[in-house]
Amino acid sequence: MCLAIPAQITEIDGARGKVTLAGNVREADFSLIDEPAVGDWVLVHAGFAIEKLEPDDARETLALFSELQEGMGDFGAP
Repeated sequence: MCLAIPAQITEIDGARGKVTLAGNVREADFSLIDEPAVGDWVLVHAGFAIEKLEPDDARETLALFSELQEGMGDFGAP
């Protein structure tokens, strides 16, 4: 199973740059999407932005992930 996480582009340097999600900053490759711009929401999988998202769709997806995490409780915790 593959999982892509919504993140917001905060920095671009050529085909690479940085994305932020919940205060975490990660490097990402933007070569798979058209015209990335700072402020865009993208789905990130394995360090690659694979698709642009509308801001409302990104918020909805993040809310669903949050609900899932809350519903799992301590399941899977070390």
